[in-house]
Amino acid sequence: MYILKNAITSITRNKGRNLLIGIIIIVIAFSTTVSLAIRNSSNSLISSYESKYDVEATIGVNRENMKERMRPGDNEDSSTKQEDLREKFKESSNISVDDIKKYGDSSYVKDYYYSISVGVNSSKLTKVSSTSNNNGNDRGPGKEFKMESSGDFTLIGYSSSSAMNDFISGKYSITDGEVSSEMDSNTCVINSELATLNNIKVGDSITFVDPDNSKNTITLKVTGIYEENSDDNEGMDMFTSSANTIITNTNVVSKLTSKNSDMTTRINPTFILNSKEDIDSFTKEVEEKGLSEYLTVSTNLDSILNATSTISNVKTFATTFLIITLVIGGIILFVINMINIRERKYEIGVLRTIGMKKKYLTLQFISELLIVAFASLLIGAGIGSVVSVPISNGLLQNEIASSKEESENISKNFGRGGPDGHISGTVKVEAFDKINAVVDIKVLGELLGIGIILTLIGSTASILSIQRFSPLTILKERG
Repeated sequence: MYILKNAITSITRNKGRNLLIGIIIIVIAFSTTVSLAIRNSSNSLISSYESKYDVEATIGVNRENMKERMRPGDNEDSSTKQEDLREKFKESSNISVDDIKKYGDSSYVKDYYYSISVGVNSSKLTKVSSTSNNNGNDRGPGKEFKMESSGDFTLIGYSSSSAMNDFISGKYSITDGEVSSEMDSNTCVINSELATLNNIKVGDSITFVDPDNSKNTITLKVTGIYEENSDDNEGMDMFTSSANTIITNTNVVSKLTSKNSDMTTRINPTFILNSKEDIDSFTKEVEEKGLSEYLTVSTNLDSILNATSTISNVKTFATTFLIITLVIGGIILFVINMINIRERKYEIGVLRTIGMKKKYLTLQFISELLIVAFASLLIGAGIGSVVSVPISNGLLQNEIASSKEESENISKNFGRGGPDGHISGTVKVEAFDKINAVVDIKVLGELLGIGIILTLIGSTASILSIQRFSPLTILKERG
């Protein structure tokens, strides 16, 4: 109590010096609070992106392996080897639904979906001419599985709404009707160009026929008409690449192929991994389960990292600013306290002469700085907490706006209120609408720890000087 009383008396007696120390600590506390708040906001945004973008693994052609295998040996004919390689690749690269289920049965996978493409004909529809009749399912790493249809039309069946990446990305959007949410119904959506040419409307029924077996048919009800919002058409075609593409579910395609096992199909799988740490383990597991050497696992990790790079830079900036503030603040406090000790050298000599022990004298000087530091920390933290809220929410507003806009656009693309459940590429924005308590208990705890560290750094000068000073020498110098 005596030490604390002396500390308070000394603080009130030396108002100017302690006011200067207090202002410095207030500035440090303010800067530290804002920096910690920005770091917390950045972490919230990064978490938002991580939940927004699932880690997707797709299976595509192993181009490096293909190139290596295509190089002829000294006594090999180049054309013969390439022809053999094509045959082997054709046999091994056509993965089946059973393969997908086998790969998806993994502790590293939380969900998976796929699409199946098959060529069909129709007696009711007239094919749109002057178009490259591909399946329109350009999914990045998996696009090597695109096929030239053996029929006039390409029927693509999706296992779930999450697999409809072209609608999620906005490449396709519904102009009339909707994409049915029932993934086992005999329904489909068709391209607006094909619908216009054949005068097809929502609610009409179309019968599709196996090109190799006219008795193998299936009738689908048109629930929606979509258009392709893409400018990547090849050559001088006047129609979009998906003009002859019919979109349905995998149940429909399976009904057709079950009656004719010789129908040529192509499957594009996507596996949703638990986290990015599971990529290598999943790749190894898939290879052990029999993935062809001509195929490889690719992921969207680079795009996820690119999406969070800006926020990560903000977080890094805040961390760097925090470190610089603490280093400079610690140095300034040390220097000021060193000057303070020199000015109070005679006071130290007197107190030591009358019998005050070094440890109690040291505790008094540390107590003085702690009292000033904590009072200043409270003021600085209060100002920082008020300022940090609008700064943090300002960082969050862009994410909120873009997420809401993306969700609304996806709903429009599907022609309904969005698919049931979570869709890859979207986020429930209500979970990130604002940050109410940026300066929470964690931040205050960190700020308290920083205050103690700065106080100890500043008190180092007191500790060293008091231990070194001789009271008799101090008094003689004074005389």
